[in-house]
Amino acid sequence: MAELPTKFHPDARLEALAAHDHYAEKSSVLGEAFETELSKAIEAISANPEMWASYLFGTQRYLMRRFPFVVVYRRRSESIEIIAVAHGHQKPGYWNKRS
Repeated sequence: MAELPTKFHPDARLEALAAHDHYAEKSSVLGEAFETELSKAIEAISANPEMWASYLFGTQRYLMRRFPFVVVYRRRSESIEIIAVAHGHQKPGYWNKRS
């Protein structure tokens, strides 16, 4: 199966940037590690979107391994939409109103 194009909801992109900045403030190595792991997550989702568990409101989720974040996404007919890059301690479903 060919990789599907990935689109970020604007709020999900802001969440990813905020998380990166948080880790980069602690250490440039941590910031780079977060960015690398998020990139690998997006590649894996794009290559095989059905592999990860169903989640809330018709979404699926990918659990990041090294960082306490969940990548929440929806498969569209021709693409993947990243709905949220959520910290594991945030209230599940806060992103529900995002299309």
